[in-house]
Amino acid sequence: MGKFHPHGDQSIYDALVRLAQPFAMRYPLVDGQGNFGNIDGDNAAAMRYTEARMTEVASEILTGITEDAVDFRLTYNEEDEEPTVLPGAFPNLLCNGSSGIAVGMATSIPPHNAAEVCDAALAIIDDPDVDPERLLDFVKGPDFPTGGIIVEGPDSIREAYATGRGGFRVRARWHKEEQGRGMWTAVVTEIPYGVQKSRLIEKIAELIISRRLPLLEDIRDESAEDIRIVLVPKSRTVAAELLMESVFKLTDLESRFPLNMNVLSRGKVPGVLSLKQVLREWLDHRREVLLRRSRHRLAEIERRLEILAGYLVAYLNIDEVIRIIREEDEPKKVMIARFELTDTQAEAILNMRLRALRKLEEFEIRKEFEKLSEEKDGIEALLASTARQWKTVRWEVAKVRQTFDPEKNPGLGKRRTTFAEAPEHDLEEVHEALIEREPITVVLSEKGWLRAMKGHLADFSSLSFKEGDSLKIAFHAQTTDKILLFTTGGKVFTIGADRLPGGRGHGEPVRIMVDMENDQAIVTAFAHDPERRLLVASHAGNGFVVAEKEIIANTRKGKQVMNVKAPDEAKLCLPVSGDHVAIVGQNRKLLVFPLSEVPEMSRGKGVRLQRYKDGGVSDIKTFAMEEGLSWKDSADRTFVKTREELTEWMGNRAAAGRMAPKGFPRTGKFG
Repeated sequence: MGKFHPHGDQSIYDALVRLAQPFAMRYPLVDGQGNFGNIDGDNAAAMRYTEARMTEVASEILTGITEDAVDFRLTYNEEDEEPTVLPGAFPNLLCNGSSGIAVGMATSIPPHNAAEVCDAALAIIDDPDVDPERLLDFVKGPDFPTGGIIVEGPDSIREAYATGRGGFRVRARWHKEEQGRGMWTAVVTEIPYGVQKSRLIEKIAELIISRRLPLLEDIRDESAEDIRIVLVPKSRTVAAELLMESVFKLTDLESRFPLNMNVLSRGKVPGVLSLKQVLREWLDHRREVLLRRSRHRLAEIERRLEILAGYLVAYLNIDEVIRIIREEDEPKKVMIARFELTDTQAEAILNMRLRALRKLEEFEIRKEFEKLSEEKDGIEALLASTARQWKTVRWEVAKVRQTFDPEKNPGLGKRRTTFAEAPEHDLEEVHEALIEREPITVVLSEKGWLRAMKGHLADFSSLSFKEGDSLKIAFHAQTTDKILLFTTGGKVFTIGADRLPGGRGHGEPVRIMVDMENDQAIVTAFAHDPERRLLVASHAGNGFVVAEKEIIANTRKGKQVMNVKAPDEAKLCLPVSGDHVAIVGQNRKLLVFPLSEVPEMSRGKGVRLQRYKDGGVSDIKTFAMEEGLSWKDSADRTFVKTREELTEWMGNRAAAGRMAPKGFPRTGKFG
């Protein structure tokens, strides 16, 4: 704090604690003794209760710091010096990851496996032009300290590493545990990186209480040293995969870790680099460190050889040296002149101890001189050859890889995060799994107020409405259903039944829930059935058949299904059944024709169903000819006309038809 960091001890200690946490750092840089916090988010003990020392990884990062490997600069108070960058024999940026924000830029790099990163670096040394995709054979993806499963697609991972931007979906690791008698629980053993376990469990418990996870009965934390979160299903018949899919969707058991490799290139220029560029920068830095250390060592050797050469002169002329020291007033100057020594050599001879004058010393000096000369030749050869430099860097990287080899050091080196494809579940199933299934009655008023009453009501006459309003349509549904609204503009709007306002008041206007034009009104509403087909018709008598699964709208704006131009408007929408269509106009003319003459489309104006001189369509019915055409009169009596009786009304689509038979309701509706 006094030398390097003017911001107080708390921030230093917080950083030290994180560097010691095995669940925060893939390769911890600090070996801590005492309480250093846990994955639940509990704090570490106060600094007076803990001790810390560097790990082997931290030592690797600092290797060569005293050998002029990197530049130094003045510290904040200019009383000391600090390195501008560390020698970094260990690829810490990729292996431990990094995240932070600076002025106008952010960075987010996930942790990776050291052995994989070293393998990729070796591949670049062996072939500088290696295809970036080839590196993904080594670096398959992030390797988080807390494990988990990456469910991101290979194309997405490839894109992220090629551009330096992307993200990874990480899921918790879980398995199904049989409890006997058909019962089971889902047990989570690894959670995504950066997620606090206690907060995660609180969130899931809140979702259970608010009934947003209807498939889940309970959650228990049975963790000790390792993680064990037990999820209890509501029923033994629930599919385990579907239960987990619903939990993944709403909780941090699935989270996304962003990749934004925004780094300082050459220690100065910020930029987003690809995986290959980041490794290239590290290797170039390692070569620069090697050259600087070699030059530093060479200078040391030359200094030592100079002194040893002086010692040898002294030994060969020992009696003369002793005489000069005993008799001369300034022995140093005399010695320099007499034996052609340098100032350094003369100083070394004068500082020599008497003990060093023994007979064996000359032999040892010659031995050291030869050894250092040999080392000097080796360093000079290294500095002269780029190939030798890369060979040495390769040897250093291979040595680091050996330290973190998954087989030799499985505890630290073995990959913890694995890869899998997210199971493909029908989105509808997952959506339904997030909603508690309950019976409701959907009520729509003439003025467009919508609400959902609990339960299936048998009697709609007791429903109350605002003054001047009345019941338009009411039908039974489930909270998991989608409610479809068909408007006079030919649009279909979709609202989840679970999002409908409750039935205590008069509900809410439909226009608040969807973006419906002011000049349009609702024709009908019904619960969605994806297997069903619908017949839609306009006032002018145009129509077509559409599959109900084709008309689902995913936005508030709805989906245009029937194209109508004013003054025409969409008038009818009814489920298709049977093989014939009966259509009656406002002119009370009835026409019956085969359903096969009506085309099936997903959107359009449709074809003419019946021709009118004036007025438009009154009602349509689809029916099976074998069962006959039926309708109800005002007295609620049912009339049925067989094939023979309908002969005179049978015709082709777009004909005018003939006046309806006796007994047909005056309302012009089939009832």
